[in-house]
Amino acid sequence: MEFNFFSNPRLQFGPGKIDKLPELTRLYGNRLLLITGDKSIQKSDHWPQLLRGLEKLSITYYHARVKAEPSPDLIDKIVGRYKDQNIDAIAAIGGGSVIDAGKAVSAMMTKKESVIQYLEGVGNKIHDGKKTPFIALPTTSGTGSEATKNAVISQVGKNGFKLSLRHDNFIPDIAIVDPGLTLTCPAQITAACGMDALTQLLESLVSTQSSTMTDSLALGALKILGDSLITAGTKQAHDIDARTKISYASYISGLTLANAGLGVVHGFAAVIGGLFKIPHGVICGTLLLESCRHNIESLISTDPTSPVLGKYARAASLLSPIHLSNGAENLAENAGNLIPILTRWTDQLKMPRLGEYGVTFRDIDLIARATGQKNNPIQLPADRLSQILAARL
Repeated sequence: MEFNFFSNPRLQFGPGKIDKLPELTRLYGNRLLLITGDKSIQKSDHWPQLLRGLEKLSITYYHARVKAEPSPDLIDKIVGRYKDQNIDAIAAIGGGSVIDAGKAVSAMMTKKESVIQYLEGVGNKIHDGKKTPFIALPTTSGTGSEATKNAVISQVGKNGFKLSLRHDNFIPDIAIVDPGLTLTCPAQITAACGMDALTQLLESLVSTQSSTMTDSLALGALKILGDSLITAGTKQAHDIDARTKISYASYISGLTLANAGLGVVHGFAAVIGGLFKIPHGVICGTLLLESCRHNIESLISTDPTSPVLGKYARAASLLSPIHLSNGAENLAENAGNLIPILTRWTDQLKMPRLGEYGVTFRDIDLIARATGQKNNPIQLPADRLSQILAARL
């Protein structure tokens, strides 16, 4: 058994943990750059309480807002505005886009060039990992960005892209995961973000780079997640127990993706997210069912004894109380149990179709040709990639 593993140096998890931000900021100094979404956290009761806590400890704070998925221009503007303010720490409070923005700003505070020059695939420079200390506080449960070592930067349009700024040192120095911050998250966002977390757990579980460590984490998180996403996304949005379970699963999904990588769903997302203005969680959530279906069918036809089929079967049994049949001859049947679960969740959570955001049959070939399959357990042929997309238009 041999593997490497990266994680946050420090984690604060549980309701009310946002109150720890002022004292944790003082570990680095007394000048803080707060990066938030456009309005939601400022409208909450947490905001005035946080500001009182910062004032009590004599912490000077600056405030920048992120209204959409971060672009190179946005990162460059924030860095340019606060680079000379002797910032001691950066804290991002928001969804995955806000945390990615904070992560990128933290990384670029030490650099003179545009962030685009350090992005994988388009940049010509390699980052040395030097950064301003960074604290991540998610207000949604989905991307797990509070536990990952990359920041996703997007430029939407004909020549658009969705690429990563990446270094092992970019894992947030501190993650504060407070499920209470997610209680007011709307149902549609809860569903999309939660399905993104589920996608990350499943894709890292069956990844070609998975390890004993990532498998145990992913399976444990799937067991805790159970059907809590259905509870919070459809019936009881303010159920703190369900929100806590989803927050935990989301955090663990960040750890597992950072250490095992992802699969074809996120390969699709990287392409589609650069061409169309579609929330990342929606892309992942709407494509998860069909991607798993084609992975399982392909494995059954090419390698019916693959241990990956056993992983899919185990995931299904953890998400829903089903009986697994004994014997290797039942491996395909057990793995297939995941498909009706994902079908039911996709319907119950009302996952939007790609066509609602302007994707058409004419776009399928372009998307399929550009999609990388990352660490998918089996390399799917182009016709299967097209079938996955067509089924969710």
